[in-house]
Parts: sequence; structure tokens; C-alpha cells
Amino acid sequence: MRAIHRMPVLASLYLLPLLLGLAVPASAQDRVWISELSALDRQYMSHQRATIDDLARRHTGRGFTGDKDRDIDLIQRLLDRGLVGPDQTAELQALGMILGDLLAEQLDMHWVVYEDKLGRSRALRYRDTDNYLFPMTMVSRRHEAGNQTPVKDIYQKAVDAITPHRIPLPFQ
Repeated sequence: MRAIHRMPVLASLYLLPLLLGLAVPASAQDRVWISELSALDRQYMSHQRATIDDLARRHTGRGFTGDKDRDIDLIQRLLDRGLVGPDQTAELQALGMILGDLLAEQLDMHWVVYEDKLGRSRALRYRDTDNYLFPMTMVSRRHEAGNQTPVKDIYQKAVDAITPHRIPLPFQ
């Protein structure tokens, strides 16, 4: 794996506690490594998308399309009906990946590998900034803990966290 960017974790991790409810102390000694998704990452993510899409089609007659409102509704439906339960971490993370694809499209973000002393994660990065979202765990951590926050609220919270850091478009 080729590291693309190395930086201190001062400003970049403030989003993680906000979105996951974690307290992560940051210091100048903490480092993160950012790299592109490997071929294995892309293959795994493609498999997860296909698996969760198949589950949705079999149980609801609908698949994921990339339409924000429709896909958020479908994620919520899968959770509300118990078709993906709190003990199904891989499926919950796949739902988070679908949510992440929607966020990436709306917020001009892209998938990267984010590594720090806590481990390796797939994350969304806003352009080449230090602003990250971790959508694969946005749904799973909440649902596994019994938190029933609506998916549309999780999505909006992520949008609200990144929007102030986005480069304004002309004539807005």
C-alpha cells in the first residue's frame, strides 16, 4: 500500500467524535496515513454493495439506485423491518457504505483508506483536505448500541459536519 498523505491529527479527527460519539484525544504525536483504496478494498466494497442490494431486492422488491431520498428510505426500511439486525455488523456496514456513496455524491467526497493508531478504516475525504467522514460505522455503531436515530438524521448530521468546510461555488 502506497501512502499518499501524512499529517497530524489535530483538526481532522474532530468530526469522528461528533459523528460516532467518541472522545478521541488528539496530539501532535498522533499520525494518520491516508491512501487510495487498494484493489482488494474496491473488490470488498463492490461485494458488500451487491450483497446488501440483493438482500433489499429479495425482501422489499427494491434495490439501491443512487437516488438519495429513495436509498435512505430503503436503508430505514431494512432496519425498521429487522431485515438487518444489530448483530449483523457486515450488513450494517454495507448500509453505511450505501449512505457513504450518497454523501460522496452530494458533498464531492471520495473513498480513501484512513489508518491511525486505532486501525485501518475506509473513510470519505473531502477533496484533499483534513475533513473525513466514516460512514461505514455511522449506521452500525448506532444500531448495535440500540440507538434508533433515523437514517435521514444521520445523513443530515454528516452533511452539516462537512458543509462549512466546502469550497463555496461561484454565484451561490
